[in-house]
Amino acid sequence: MNLPPHMVEDAHWFRKAFVRGILWLLFLAPFFFLTYGFANQHGARMDAAHGVGSLVFDWEHSIPLWPWTIIPYWSIDLLYGFAFLCCRNKAATNRLAFRLLSAQLICIACFFLWPLRFTFERPALEGVFGTLFNALTSFDLPYNQAPSLHIALLVIIWWQFATFSTARAVRWVIHIWALLIALSVLTTWQHHFIDIPTGLAAGLLCLWLWPSSGNTPLKRAEMCRPALALRYFLGAVLFLAAAIALGGIGLLLCWPALSLALVAFNYAWAGAAGFQKEEGRHSLAAKWLFAPCILGAWINSRLWTRRYPNPSSVGDGIWLGRLPTAREFAAWAKQHEGKVALFDLTAELPAPNLPAGAVYNGMPCLDLVPVPAPSRQEGNLLEAVQRLSALKRANPDGEIWVACALGVSRSASVVAAWLCSTTNASVQDAVEKIRRARPQIMIGQNSIAYIEEFCSRDPHHV
Repeated sequence: MNLPPHMVEDAHWFRKAFVRGILWLLFLAPFFFLTYGFANQHGARMDAAHGVGSLVFDWEHSIPLWPWTIIPYWSIDLLYGFAFLCCRNKAATNRLAFRLLSAQLICIACFFLWPLRFTFERPALEGVFGTLFNALTSFDLPYNQAPSLHIALLVIIWWQFATFSTARAVRWVIHIWALLIALSVLTTWQHHFIDIPTGLAAGLLCLWLWPSSGNTPLKRAEMCRPALALRYFLGAVLFLAAAIALGGIGLLLCWPALSLALVAFNYAWAGAAGFQKEEGRHSLAAKWLFAPCILGAWINSRLWTRRYPNPSSVGDGIWLGRLPTAREFAAWAKQHEGKVALFDLTAELPAPNLPAGAVYNGMPCLDLVPVPAPSRQEGNLLEAVQRLSALKRANPDGEIWVACALGVSRSASVVAAWLCSTTNASVQDAVEKIRRARPQIMIGQNSIAYIEEFCSRDPHHV
């Protein structure tokens, strides 16, 4: 029987991805056992020499031992290999492998830097469950704790299966089984609670390092701001110090510490791409890793703009304002009979859900950083003006809300460049026109210079 050409091509790519997955497993499996065992032995030697600490909350002594949960605990070994079957091409296979390898490297490094000991004594068990526990303890020692490598790998494997094209019922089975695996690290008495959130962070970090779309944040952006990066890094250090000093529930401050550290990395290296915002939404990993900073940025934007929450009309259907909420944008859209669009220049904030018929476009830019000149390789004024002009051409009679966090800097610079390009206005005239409409704007000298460079290159190249 002759198969359709697209099915033949899919089968060909699947075979290539399958073979590549097998080759990766031939490397990853022995690498896992070698490094994991080596870290265990290192912890044992340190414990014998001068003791190894532990981090356990009093309430954890109430966690029951459920022997049957050894089955979901062990099942991750099978899912580890089967996850490669969800890869349909070379890039997806390599991405999964890099995620798994990164989780191994991150967790093993932590085991060496601060080994912790599991403190509960598990009673002897018999039967099938006892056999599975005995197989586990034959190579496992109680020193590889935080972050839980089991949880880090689970995050990666769960996401691989959850994003695979399957029926809703199958996805629910995947989610429930993943929760059972996560629960089993406690109910098999393999890990203390602190290992779970740290393992989640490690797994999300691996998803962030190797995103499903776009470039890895390991790729250096051209526009970097080390001074701003240092400020965020110092904030991370302060939160971490507070978490260590407070202990207990105060350890929750490790989350904003990690978030601030990653924001610092974006300013120092990855640029706006590090926030992984596409079509107005952050990736799963960025959404959770940056959550404290996203919340802080949103609160900051509301406080600064509480006296001027509404957008300002610049003319010709262009409005300038802060990034609106869904309710604010819906109310504004209703005033203009729904012929509206949102042009979003924030990297750090998620876009609101837009009403039916509204159009979204944007170009993520770093806060407190001028929108780059056209000579820059990454998102710049020329690209922003081109996108804004495309929105205007698609709906010449509609209204466009151009937004950044406050609606006074990034968005103002782009609108100024757009005015120069479409009306032949000088930079000074364009800025003054915007200032009359929205007196709060802040366009610094660097932004002025970038707009002038944009105009000097080709003001009508939109």
